[in-house]
Amino acid sequence: MSDLFKKAISLGLGLTVVSKEKVEKVVDDLVKRGELAPDESKALVSRLIERGDEEQSQIKTFIQDQVKRVLSELDVPTENDIVSLEQRIAALEKKVEELEGPRSE
Repeated sequence: MSDLFKKAISLGLGLTVVSKEKVEKVVDDLVKRGELAPDESKALVSRLIERGDEEQSQIKTFIQDQVKRVLSELDVPTENDIVSLEQRIAALEKKVEELEGPRSE
């Protein structure tokens, strides 16, 4: 079973896009062919799903880091940059209003 598990894990990225139902079907097929003991099937499914979730999380983190890096290299303003500019604009508008004084029309 250990060798079978290693083969399954070696699927790598493929495991992150496989549904639980698909994993269960493959494991059930292994049980039917006698390549896996029935009492080991649930544990294998759980480990494969867990591994898929871990890989999906790692891929998500990697992609987020890469997007942040590219946006930074392109000097795209962050949300904090925009909020800071909005605050500065509001403060400047207030100062302009104070300097203009009350308007009489």
